[in-house]
Amino acid sequence: MNPAENRMERQILEEKTESLIAIGAATAANCIPCFEHLYEKAITSGITLEEINRATDIAGKVKKGAHIALTKSIKELIGLDKTHEFPCNQAADRSCCG
Repeated sequence: MNPAENRMERQILEEKTESLIAIGAATAANCIPCFEHLYEKAITSGITLEEINRATDIAGKVKKGAHIALTKSIKELIGLDKTHEFPCNQAADRSCCG
């Protein structure tokens, strides 16, 4: 059995969910060509603008939280420890997203 056939039989996530995850990943990666491609695919498959907007909002929060955590680690490393608030109101010593 080839991998494409195997994937069709073992699809774990619905296509809509996979598309929204991909849109979020493209957003977090700042990949405009990826986002444009995935956006067109999502719209033609019936995903709503509200759903796309929600996926990009979540991706933006994850990216912002990761950047704050990176900045905090750098500041600690170079001796300029500063307190930062994460976008999801988590303590600065924990992951923003989980």
